[in-house]
Amino acid sequence: MIIRVAGGEVVDPVNGFPGKRDVWIKDGFIIEKPVSKRADKTYEVSGCVVMAGAIDIHSHIGGGNVNTARLLLPEQHAAHLKRPLHTPLANAGWSTFNTGCLYAQMGFTTVVEPAMSPTNALHTHMELADIPIIDKATLAILGNDDFLLSMIRDNASSAMIDDYVAWTVSTARSLGVKVINAGAAAAFKENIRSFALDDVIPSYGVTSRKIVETLQSAVGRLGIPHPLHVHANNLGIAGNAATAAETIRASQGQPIHLAHLQFYGYGTEGKRGFSSEAARLADLVNNTENVTIDVGQVMFGQTVTISSDVTRQYSGMRTASPKKSILFDGDGNGGGIVPYRYRKDYYGSLQWAVGLELFLLINDPWRVFFTTDHPNGAPFTAYPELFELLMRRDVRHAKMEELDHSALELTTLASISREYTLEEVAVMTRAAPAKLLGLDDRGHLGPGAIADIAVYRKGQDVQKMFRDAALVFKNGDLVVEDGVVTHYRWGKTMHLNPPLDKAIIKRMQAYHEDRYGLSLDWFTFSDSAICRETPFAEVACKS
Repeated sequence: MIIRVAGGEVVDPVNGFPGKRDVWIKDGFIIEKPVSKRADKTYEVSGCVVMAGAIDIHSHIGGGNVNTARLLLPEQHAAHLKRPLHTPLANAGWSTFNTGCLYAQMGFTTVVEPAMSPTNALHTHMELADIPIIDKATLAILGNDDFLLSMIRDNASSAMIDDYVAWTVSTARSLGVKVINAGAAAAFKENIRSFALDDVIPSYGVTSRKIVETLQSAVGRLGIPHPLHVHANNLGIAGNAATAAETIRASQGQPIHLAHLQFYGYGTEGKRGFSSEAARLADLVNNTENVTIDVGQVMFGQTVTISSDVTRQYSGMRTASPKKSILFDGDGNGGGIVPYRYRKDYYGSLQWAVGLELFLLINDPWRVFFTTDHPNGAPFTAYPELFELLMRRDVRHAKMEELDHSALELTTLASISREYTLEEVAVMTRAAPAKLLGLDDRGHLGPGAIADIAVYRKGQDVQKMFRDAALVFKNGDLVVEDGVVTHYRWGKTMHLNPPLDKAIIKRMQAYHEDRYGLSLDWFTFSDSAICRETPFAEVACKS
């Protein structure tokens, strides 16, 4: 069937300037205008903006941390009083079902879970497979695991390290590699409670810097499209902008992606020793072309921080709100769940402003990505409000009047007049993330792209525009009308299969039997584990 989306203002930075034109769909893909110029079905969208489906590169939507947060905070779940006797865990409270629907209603069609422990891969993929409509992907966490740290300590060859990284990525069915406070979880086991870039893990004699460099090089050699995704040291600490800056300099020209940079934008000025260094960081990013970042914007209200940065979560427990938390010190990766309420006080106001400064002072929308680090900075449902703050300075300035002025005086936010255009929004939320992830088949509306399309009613109410999409197509299926999901379908989980020497499998088999007394089969799984036809889609590595 040929579908015509007719008369909309198409905002597609990959394929030219914004302008009124039709978009044609056939068999789930976007096609050139057919010779017959006839469609089996036409959707008239005059007065609307037409974009590719949006892509979120950093949102914690599945896996052990998410479910642990569900268990810790039953009072936050609408279904709390109705559960839990016969409901699967993934459907507790804010369910997998709701996650897919809420993203689709906003025009998002692809979401990346950026922190999957490889040993937790099966559970994570089973949960992601339970999220309807959208496509998904994961990033596998490395950098605190004994096998890698031992290889670095023992000066293993680059080939052996590459094989281990490739084996992890392929068996965990992930789309890339993330490192979280490299080495800190291993050092935490030895009662070390803070860990900087050049600190050493006692049992291994390896620095955090060395771990990051090792993984960054392996990702590059393996042709993994997405650069090493780095959650740096010293998250949330006053003065940690220096850590972020040093991590950027340590990349030495190789591609690197810094996650939730807002949480590293802090200086030590002012009476409270907590100030904004966002302007200096933005300037550094602007002048370092190999660096991309996502922001991790803070918005006000109740949320829960979930992270495999066990050091950060340990220190954050004292400010938990409500006063309860979970910390676990696992093998390879630790982690913690700490509920938190961002208030309009000095600290909350400053964090809010730092995120916006980064958004507005980093010039190139191809290198700054739209995230709240869901749910750490705010739930992803806050995105429409954030779009409005970026696109309308009057709304931004009005919001500033509600906040702590002494904090805002230590930022540059009041002096920034920039307003994001629709084209910049399309770059930041569509074209750029597709490019960063190596997903050539999405993020644009050119012929050959999968027909992931979001149609918005253009108006002054930016929040409403982006909260309730007029129409959303996923692979050519109409799934949302007037902000309401009208059709359910299953997306796929994208993954890589980088080349490796199969000898690594024998090494991993021996390692797991010796260390855990378990077969390697406990840590790997096949497609058949997800009871659905073709649940995965393989993405090619760079040649």
